[in-house]
Amino acid sequence: MKKRNRTKNKWKRNLFLLISLLIIVIFYCVYQYNKGLSEASDGMYKNDGTMFDPFQGKEPQFGEINILLIGSDARGDEQARSDALMIAHYNQKSHSLKIASIMRDTYVDIPNHGKQKMNAAFAFGGPELVRQTIKQNFDVDINYYAVVDFNGFSKIVDIIAPDGIEVEIPYEMSYGIGMTLHPGKQILHGKELLGYVRFRQDRLSDFGRVERQQEALSKIKEQAASMQSVVNLPKILGVADPYIDTNVDIGTIFAIGKGLIAGKSKQMESLRIPIKDSYVNERVNVGSVLKIDYEKNKQALKAFLSQDNERPTSQEKKNRVVSLSDFIALVR
Repeated sequence: MKKRNRTKNKWKRNLFLLISLLIIVIFYCVYQYNKGLSEASDGMYKNDGTMFDPFQGKEPQFGEINILLIGSDARGDEQARSDALMIAHYNQKSHSLKIASIMRDTYVDIPNHGKQKMNAAFAFGGPELVRQTIKQNFDVDINYYAVVDFNGFSKIVDIIAPDGIEVEIPYEMSYGIGMTLHPGKQILHGKELLGYVRFRQDRLSDFGRVERQQEALSKIKEQAASMQSVVNLPKILGVADPYIDTNVDIGTIFAIGKGLIAGKSKQMESLRIPIKDSYVNERVNVGSVLKIDYEKNKQALKAFLSQDNERPTSQEKKNRVVSLSDFIALVR
C-alpha cells in the first residue's frame, strides 16, 4: 500500500513538473513573439490572408510539400511584380530542403493573360495566379505560399545570423542598392545581405542575381538549423509576421524547423529554371524574355523535386495519403 502511494505521489510530482514546464515554455514563446513584434515595423503584410485571392493549393501527400516563395518590393498598396520567385521543397522523411528558382523573365502562358514574363503573374493575380501558372507550364503542384516584403528581410537575417553571413563578392556592387559592397570575402549583416541579393547590374545579368539569392538562402538555412535559432524561433516569427503573408500554419512551420535541425548536415540543393541550353533570348511585345523549351524544363523541374524520394507502390499510396493534420503529426 505504501509503495503504491509513493508511486502515485511520484507520478503526481512528475505531472506537476511537466505542466509547470509547459506553462513556462508557453509564456517564453509568447514573450519572445511579442518582443519580435515590437522590433518589427508596421509591415504591409500584418494581416495575413487579406491582400490576395484565396490560395487553392493541394494538401501535401507522402510527407512532401512545395512552398511558393515570392520576394516582393511592393510599397503601400502597389501590386508590384515578383522580385524573386522560388519553389521550396521539403521532404519530411529525409529532412532535406531543395530550392528551385524560376527566373522572372521566363516567357510563360499565364492563365487568362496570354504569353507574359513569369514575374507578371504575381502582379496580375497574386500567389494563386503564380500557382496556376506554374501548374500550367511545368505541371508542378504547389501546396503553400509565402510572400516576403524585402523590408523585413534584413531584420530576420540579423536575428537568425547575428554574426553575419560570409560571402565572396566578385566585384564592386553599388548601383541601385543604396550602399557599396567591395570585392572579396565579406561578412554581411541584414541590410548588406539584402543589397547583395538584390543587386541587378550583374555581369551575368539576372542569372548572377538568382545565383546570389540561392547562395544567401542556403547559408541562412545553415544558420537557422542551429539550436540558437530554435530558441529564437518565436522571436523570429514575431519579427517576420508583419513582413510575410503566408498560409503556412504555425504547427507546420515548427514541424519543418524541427526537421531541418535533424537534417542540418544536409546541403541544400538548388536548381535554376530555365536550365542550361534550354532557352534563347528574344525580344517580344512584353520586352526581353527567355523563350524556353517547355518540355525540357518541365521534366528537369519535376525530376529535381522528386529525385531521391522513394516511389511508393499503389498499395503504399493508399496507405500513405495524409491530411494536413496527419502530416504535422508525422514530422513532429
